[in-house]
Amino acid sequence: MTTTSSTPADPARRNTDIVLTAMRELFVEKDLTALDRYWAEPYVQHSPRMPNGLDTLRAAVPGLEGFSWEPQRIAAQGDLVFTHSIVHGWAPDPVVIVDIFRLDNGRIVEHWDVIQDLTSPEATVSGNPMV
Repeated sequence: MTTTSSTPADPARRNTDIVLTAMRELFVEKDLTALDRYWAEPYVQHSPRMPNGLDTLRAAVPGLEGFSWEPQRIAAQGDLVFTHSIVHGWAPDPVVIVDIFRLDNGRIVEHWDVIQDLTSPEATVSGNPMV
């Protein structure tokens, strides 16, 4: 007899669920206690404008005005989760961000990102949308 469970047994799926919940609670709901639940120190930050550690996030999140995070694509492999999102409120104009998160024991411990200004399909050479 085969049984199914609503709890994801696959680490990539479990990590994806953690990242989506963590990002929603921290950035959309502005719940700083999400840092205690879903992130862990030492938090290694590869973004060129942010230092290591969680204090930068604690300081930045309350001041985000008009913030929205709209993940368009999500992929995961093992301990890495990738999101391709449209973000409003992080920069003066909307941006497209690819975030890469590394998790360890169910906590986000490392982050990379690539940020581009959102460009309409009409303004791209290919005519294709960015997301």
